[in-house]
Amino acid sequence: MHLKDLHLINFKNYEEAELELSSGVNCFFGKNGSGKTNILDAVYYLSMCKSYLNVLDRQNIRFNELFFSVSGTWQKEEKDTSIHCAVKIGSKKVFKRNKKEYEKLSDHIGQFPVVMISPYDRDLISEGSELRRKWMDGIISQFDRQYLEEIQRYAKVLEQRNALLKNMHDHGLFDRESIEVWNEQLSRLAENIYNKRKKFIAEFLPVFVERYNFIGLEREDVQLEYRSQLNDNSMEELLKQFERKDAFSQFTNAGTHKDDLLFTIKGHPIKKFGSQGQQKSFIIALRLAQYDWLKNHLQTKPTLLLDDIFDKLDTSRVKKLLELVSDDYFGQVLVTDTDKERLDQILGEAVPDRKVFEVSEGTIREVEMQKMEL
Repeated sequence: MHLKDLHLINFKNYEEAELELSSGVNCFFGKNGSGKTNILDAVYYLSMCKSYLNVLDRQNIRFNELFFSVSGTWQKEEKDTSIHCAVKIGSKKVFKRNKKEYEKLSDHIGQFPVVMISPYDRDLISEGSELRRKWMDGIISQFDRQYLEEIQRYAKVLEQRNALLKNMHDHGLFDRESIEVWNEQLSRLAENIYNKRKKFIAEFLPVFVERYNFIGLEREDVQLEYRSQLNDNSMEELLKQFERKDAFSQFTNAGTHKDDLLFTIKGHPIKKFGSQGQQKSFIIALRLAQYDWLKNHLQTKPTLLLDDIFDKLDTSRVKKLLELVSDDYFGQVLVTDTDKERLDQILGEAVPDRKVFEVSEGTIREVEMQKMEL
């Protein structure tokens, strides 16, 4: 599976850009702020129906414009599929497959998987639990469409329950019959979500440990611990326990929206006790395990997006990544860097056949290999 071409209009800093991609390795070099990461984000859009970086679609519209569009052709099992995404201010997002609009965006998720390794990934360690839940949900959803629908439904039911709690608080009453309508729905959804997350971590953990030992400088005890209130109680029991607190706080205090993942090394949180090198290895191992998990469950090689990582990694970790690239373990790879000489030096022997693009102030130009400076 790979993306054959990419066409951008008013996407971030691009007025218009069009390029043909290699099914192997594609290199993009240019100064910081030139738009390299935006190319990877556009590919991410064509896979996940959203930006990797910006929560709001309208934030990706070029300054002083009213819309953007991202189009491309995925080739999978020797069959071409055209994908088109358009966002216009004041209108809903349009997502089409072979010119036919999706009724539900969830129908597209998992069809053309991608995995991105980015400097922003450190937020998985340093930021709060919501980011780690979204990371976990994003992986499971690409394989299990029912799960995606369940977490979306859970969010809506949770919103309705919280609104009811606020309304009851404002009116100085507690209507148990009304709240139990939402309790029943929330309990069923929470149990399903919990069981699937628990199963995912059980499958994912050994793959992650193997990848950490591969990418790290030494073998160390690393773990992912799934923390959930449902580990000890059913959702139905939790809602009863927190009934008074929910009524007072006007918020649902128990459920899978409180779940978290604890990342540890040698039994201690890596956020506090891990060195920078250990944290880098941890993050790369998470992403490589994510790649492995999707590859095995979806029976296809995801497109790998490497954003400016050669500047952030030491030589030994770069060599480990290149071992996988040169062994053709990955399918299509898109990689960005600020230095074309470093790109050529790092990839030169491992990946002799590749496409190279120069990115400058919203323009993309393919560079012939023999013109690369050595």
